[in-house]
Amino acid sequence: MSDVAHIDGLIRTAGRALSRHGLLHAYGHCSVRTSATTFRVSPSKPLGLVTESDACHEVSLDGPLPEGVLGEVRAHREIYRLRPDVNAIVRCMPPKVMSLGAMRRVPRPRHGFGSYFYPAPVLWDDPQLLRDDEQAKRFAAALGQQRAILMRGNGAVIVGESLEAAVVLTWYLEDAARVELDCLSAGLADEGLLTEQDAKQRATWSGRILERMWDYLTADDK
Repeated sequence: MSDVAHIDGLIRTAGRALSRHGLLHAYGHCSVRTSATTFRVSPSKPLGLVTESDACHEVSLDGPLPEGVLGEVRAHREIYRLRPDVNAIVRCMPPKVMSLGAMRRVPRPRHGFGSYFYPAPVLWDDPQLLRDDEQAKRFAAALGQQRAILMRGNGAVIVGESLEAAVVLTWYLEDAARVELDCLSAGLADEGLLTEQDAKQRATWSGRILERMWDYLTADDK
């Protein structure tokens, strides 16, 4: 199997897993960096409907988006340009994340899964889609060195050192949003936050933490 075939298969598997676990629906996409100047992005269709016959798209960091590639993929391009540590990106719309973003809030580090985003994901306070290059550049700059950015009432973008990591972090982000909403509804806005030391110690991948969640999320892939 060629590297491209392997990467495309991984992207299709990841997209179906994200859809199956309610982390995206008709809208959303994911990508993998393939070189210093290129990445491959998921087919331009609902990812839960992607089959092995659906081709992924090759995108250059140095040119316009190819025909047929979704407009918001320009945000992937700008993030890869600014973040050499990022090798994969997920654009998604998980329900709890959507609710928090609509409230102009982000999940704070209250439990183990939230610790991976310490001190907190970024809020992109704009409800519009990312449909032009300058807006996408500002969006990538706003992400900074964080692992996630919530878009006001419009889902989130999550980055990782691998696609497996980005998908797992997407699940973690949604769980962190669930806990944040539960705490807010209980009137505990500022109680129970992890310290920086607690969060950094807890946010580990040792003990096959990433691999076990990836296996769980992709277990029913067909």
